[in-house]
Amino acid sequence: MSEVVSGPAGRIARVRALMEERGYDAVVIRDEANLRWLTGAEGVFDFTGELPHAGVITSDACFLHTDSRYYNSFVERMPKDSPWKLDMDVIAIPKWVAERVRDGRCRALAVEDTMELSFYTGLVRALEDASIAVPIAQMHGDLRLMRAVKDAEEVELMRRAQAITDAAFQHMLSYIKPGLTEKEIKLELENFMFSQGADSLAFTSIVASGPNAANPHAIASDRVVERGDFVLMDYGAGYHDYKSDMTRTVCVGEPSAKQLEIYEIVQRTHEECAKAAHAGVDGKEIHELSRKIIADAGYGAYYGHGLGHGVGIDIHELPVFGRTSNTVEEGAVITIEPGIYLPGEFGVRLEDFGLITKDGFEPFTQSPHELQIIDC
Repeated sequence: MSEVVSGPAGRIARVRALMEERGYDAVVIRDEANLRWLTGAEGVFDFTGELPHAGVITSDACFLHTDSRYYNSFVERMPKDSPWKLDMDVIAIPKWVAERVRDGRCRALAVEDTMELSFYTGLVRALEDASIAVPIAQMHGDLRLMRAVKDAEEVELMRRAQAITDAAFQHMLSYIKPGLTEKEIKLELENFMFSQGADSLAFTSIVASGPNAANPHAIASDRVVERGDFVLMDYGAGYHDYKSDMTRTVCVGEPSAKQLEIYEIVQRTHEECAKAAHAGVDGKEIHELSRKIIADAGYGAYYGHGLGHGVGIDIHELPVFGRTSNTVEEGAVITIEPGIYLPGEFGVRLEDFGLITKDGFEPFTQSPHELQIIDC
């Protein structure tokens, strides 16, 4: 793979190369993760789903519309050499886009296929009102596919996020004890990450103990941790809008023979899949490997989710280690997270995330894979 140029300039160049290939004169961008990726503006997008911004990229210009709540933050946090022309005109955004299309004499326009229907219909109406006859093509995940291959700047931000996540795990080994509730453990975990430099959470942390850990996406409860419990923690830090993702399962006191058996199967599955991952592999192939190892051990019925997913600005990105075929390219950042979940008993998941290279999988995660036993 040729080296991917870091930063917004390289990313915009990749979009323009696609535009030239497809014959697009302009693309319209609403997805906030795509806009964060293309503008390089850190700590401005709040990812609430409100979608107050819009971008238009043409062959020779980049336009970004926002409103007064965000304008000054963009001015302060855009890279100094940013090509984006910023405004906060009080105007309906579809009409604003139509004006950029008109002024650019665009003959072919493309939009994200994830664009909300209300905005799309508003854009069609605004173009008609301005007497602009231009075909609108859909980009079927093209920007997300581009984002799947990370540049050096993105990789460094995720390494920083993971360093915070690893530090939190070491802290929790000395904090967890019988008598604490799952909610108390979660609060300590998240507060510690913020104290170490996280500027957000990668997602709502999962802390589950005992039989609750048999629910892969359990919500932390008032359940009190007891001796002999497995405690599963799936969590990550946000750092400059990029995420980390890690799961560790620890035992409070000495584990039973069955707990050790299940943990060993999950650990072996994780490590075998990590060895098999490399640039160019089909993600389905690695997922199926994980399923085979666990099924051969007799627990296939207790592992139902995909093996892994891409990570970046969003916590779930492309590519995936899952049930559908997709090529995992060099430069992708992805998780490996097999698990076994025994209803009414306990669950185990072991997750790292890291970089796909031509030679294999390079984990960002530094926390040990061996079962950590908390003395009590």
